[in-house]
Amino acid sequence: MIGKIIPEELIEKIRTESDIVDVISEYIQLTKRGRNWFGLCPFHGENTPSFSVSEDKQIFHCFGCGAGGNVITFVMDIENVSFPEAVSKLGERIGIHIDIQNQSMDKNFRRYSPKEENMINAHQFVAEFYHHLLMNTEEGEKALNYLLKRGFTREDIESNGIGYSLPVWDSVTVLLERKGFSLDEMVECGLIIQKENDHTYFDRFRGRIMFPIRNEFGKVIGFSGRILEANESEAKYLNSPESPIFRKSEVLFNLDKARASIRKKRQVILMEGFMDVLAAQKAGIDNAVATMGTSLTKEHITRLKRLVRNVVVCYDGDYAGWEAAKRAAEMIYNEQMDVEVVVLPDQLDPDEYIRKYGSESFAQMIEKPHAYMAFMMMYARRNKNFQFENDILQYIQEVLEHLVGKSSPIERELYIKELSKETKISEEAIYAQFRKLDADFSKNYKRAEQKNTIFSGQIHSKNLNATERAERLLLSHMLFDMELVKNILHSDDSQPFIHDEYMAVFVRLIGFYEEHGTADYQRFLEILDDAELRKIVMEAALIERDPEFKEAEIEDCLKQLKKHRIKLEIEKLMHDSQEAERMHEYKKALELVQRMIELKKTLSAI
Repeated sequence: MIGKIIPEELIEKIRTESDIVDVISEYIQLTKRGRNWFGLCPFHGENTPSFSVSEDKQIFHCFGCGAGGNVITFVMDIENVSFPEAVSKLGERIGIHIDIQNQSMDKNFRRYSPKEENMINAHQFVAEFYHHLLMNTEEGEKALNYLLKRGFTREDIESNGIGYSLPVWDSVTVLLERKGFSLDEMVECGLIIQKENDHTYFDRFRGRIMFPIRNEFGKVIGFSGRILEANESEAKYLNSPESPIFRKSEVLFNLDKARASIRKKRQVILMEGFMDVLAAQKAGIDNAVATMGTSLTKEHITRLKRLVRNVVVCYDGDYAGWEAAKRAAEMIYNEQMDVEVVVLPDQLDPDEYIRKYGSESFAQMIEKPHAYMAFMMMYARRNKNFQFENDILQYIQEVLEHLVGKSSPIERELYIKELSKETKISEEAIYAQFRKLDADFSKNYKRAEQKNTIFSGQIHSKNLNATERAERLLLSHMLFDMELVKNILHSDDSQPFIHDEYMAVFVRLIGFYEEHGTADYQRFLEILDDAELRKIVMEAALIERDPEFKEAEIEDCLKQLKKHRIKLEIEKLMHDSQEAERMHEYKKALELVQRMIELKKTLSAI
């Protein structure tokens, strides 16, 4: 079925026939307590279940991080897919096929702004141009032969869309201009460069083998270009700069292609460079991804955590690789994920290892990684000489710090025995030191727990001030009353909220009511492409409202927000008047003070 948008009645059918408990149970383990189901939240690390699923209301809500929504938004968040993709996935579960590949999606379903869509379209166009040059032209023959000699097959080149950029200054610039793309936007997204103090433009990539960088949805958002011959004046690799569509802290190379294999194998191989991933592909490893010229970030881990719990870190075998692997492993482990580490010999990176020892040997390394604690012991042991007391004590201390608060009794026994054998220190002495560290950890942990108590029986809420409570309650009424939004729009307070995120929800709610003409907060949640805004909507939708005193509640909220705006304006006037006095502008300062007095009178009258 192909259409401009998915029909509302079909969305409703798929939503109502997809039981939220059944769907979420495919991702996390749920246990029934009373009327609701509980489990560990998949969107943030926790040890105490605070993720609640209501079978009656067909919604979920995390009391810890605030995530919430219905069955469709859950799939959007857990799979990190667009609304149409989530509907399609749920449709397949109940036997309804929706072809969304060629759909021109409704504006509310767009993941990107019009400008960002232009940038992505330009990247796709340029990627096809580069690929054509490599595969079908004389100019690209040298680059093609280089890739074939490096072990790339034509199938590898085709499947990855590898290309070649001409060694001229403006081939891409001219093509993009002819196609009607804004050259200023092309500069912003990194395809071309503008000369300083000049209006001339030129190509960023020239005479390089071009490797497209795709986001997790398979859209080209950047490039990495490799020179053919060593050149002291040019970098070996040139990457696209940060742009509205390419953020290195979020992008994982090959995630779009590896996703299915990652889910099937329940494991992801994390590498440092995209060339390592391409080499791994040739070795038959199809569940590998890589960061793009940056250290692993929480955003990267969040993307992986939505897909899988087991991560194998396979970084370079040199000093920098060890340091990066340790940092990455600790970050992943601290997110309650299972992490193992492959240690490559001879300071080799994965690409070099495969070329030196072959694909089969590399596959065996991947199949037998070191456990997290085993790797941490290897790391702690480096550069230590057990002939020296201080090195022995430091080694034991570093290993025990990793065991405290995280390890099981079996792990503790295993690694403490190993420590004893390595250092010739008795197990009893090591256990005594462990118990001391563990006691200190427990005290600190309990203190932290008291500060961050999670309530599993009621909606968790931070200590909101009066203004924040007013915003949440007012939004709650708006979600169930379309007329209230209309009335506010025609009033003097057409921008009722103080905080930007609430105003962002309000603006989207206006658009939703204009299009749908009915109050339906679950349907509204589905069109919000920002998970943080969905949290705000869920918190507002779930708080209690008093139907008998609805008008009074709304009036109180509006008064409180109006008071806050006036107070903010008074503060600004006070600052401006003081600044005017400092600059000896006494007339201006007097006018500002008079305006403050008027506002204070207005405030007292409210």
